[in-house]
Amino acid sequence: MKNILNRRVLLAALLIASVLLCASFVFILVIRPAAPVPDLTPASAAMTIIPAPTSTPHDLPPTPQLIPSTPMPTLTPAPGEFAINVYVQVANGVDALNLRAEPGLDSTKLSLAFKSEVFLITNGPEKADGINWWYLTASYDTSRAGWAAQDFLTVIPSP
Repeated sequence: MKNILNRRVLLAALLIASVLLCASFVFILVIRPAAPVPDLTPASAAMTIIPAPTSTPHDLPPTPQLIPSTPMPTLTPAPGEFAINVYVQVANGVDALNLRAEPGLDSTKLSLAFKSEVFLITNGPEKADGINWWYLTASYDTSRAGWAAQDFLTVIPSP
């Protein structure tokens, strides 16, 4: 059997491929119709103007306006002064302090306030038995409240 791939077969295949390639170029460049050229002119825009809504005046009765009340100036106590809304604690050196139902040494004892316990002054001062008394309330338990003698309290900064 003779060799199928000889020089003549390869030259013939190369010639046929060249003819087909040239025919393809001719078809693409000459015979095929050209693509339409796009229209590059700007399109005109149609704009519609919509007028803004207008309000129709009505004869409405005037709205009553509240006049803000001027708040009473709050007197800020100087640091270390006893006053309402100031925090105090049972003074050092005092193990326990009686919280009483009323100002005075003869008043009923309600409970004990222990050393360094913190209270808020909510009323006072009241003078009784030569002592200034302040009504104290524990912020963590409002049932822990009563009158206490100023001499055994120390003013502290607000927690």
